[in-house]
Amino acid sequence: MKVLITGATGLIGKAIVEHCFSKGIDVHYLTTSKAKLSNTEHYKGFLWNPSKKEIDIACFDGVDTIINLAGASISKRWTKSYKQKIIDSRLSSLALLYSSISKHNFSIKHLISASAIGIYPDSLTNYYEEDFKKTSKSFLGEVASKWEDAVDVFKDLNIETTKIRIGLVLSRNGGALPSIIRPIKIGFGSAFGTGEQWQSWIHVEDLAEMFIYCAEENLYGVYNGVAPNPVTNMDMTRVIAKKLKKPLIFPNTPKFALKIILGEMHILLLESQRVSANKIEARGFYFKFPNLQPALEDLL
Repeated sequence: MKVLITGATGLIGKAIVEHCFSKGIDVHYLTTSKAKLSNTEHYKGFLWNPSKKEIDIACFDGVDTIINLAGASISKRWTKSYKQKIIDSRLSSLALLYSSISKHNFSIKHLISASAIGIYPDSLTNYYEEDFKKTSKSFLGEVASKWEDAVDVFKDLNIETTKIRIGLVLSRNGGALPSIIRPIKIGFGSAFGTGEQWQSWIHVEDLAEMFIYCAEENLYGVYNGVAPNPVTNMDMTRVIAKKLKKPLIFPNTPKFALKIILGEMHILLLESQRVSANKIEARGFYFKFPNLQPALEDLL
């Protein structure tokens, strides 16, 4: 198997590349930076610029599966222009892949694309499985819906598609965890809002393995990229504080304060999605870290 990865140099992409190496899977990857190009027997980089519709089509040589992670970070302040960048970066990347494959008739069999659990509405009581029909009216819901619609059009090229709706990714190398840990480490930790909101998390190693598992097992459709046991924000804060041996002496950070500091982006901390991993487990996927405490012990 040979895979083409977009976003290979990001947090999740790097973990997927390492899993590919361990399984003997050759990797081509696309990057906008010449400085990030590599050219070895099993790992080759190619330049592209989706906003300018530029791509080195040699990236498709021998590839049968594409793993798509491309898109601007959602962790920067959501100005009107940056919100548009978040959407455009995802849609333009997929559009360039589609037009290139269509024009040159490359024999790609499978597209596996990232999506997000932000597609599910904010709820303290729902337990979301992949067949839930309503989508969130929030900005994150809009992003995920448009992202998934852009994936679906690849079926017109007789390419099977998989969408992995990713939850809160826990990694020692970046993402949300270092930001969560920082105030707790210095004694200023607290839960956000009521602390009752559900956080459907996943260890980055399990997520990387899930992408490869879908490729190797030819799993198509929608899968939730979350661990089997979500926790509330309060529970996650307590477990981290206990692991770091730090007290939680401050009251919860109120919603209005988060809104002042973060603007619309505060929903990243306050929206609640309790999301099921039953479907991927039923397909035989094994989670190395199904519970939060062992995951944090590994990462911390």
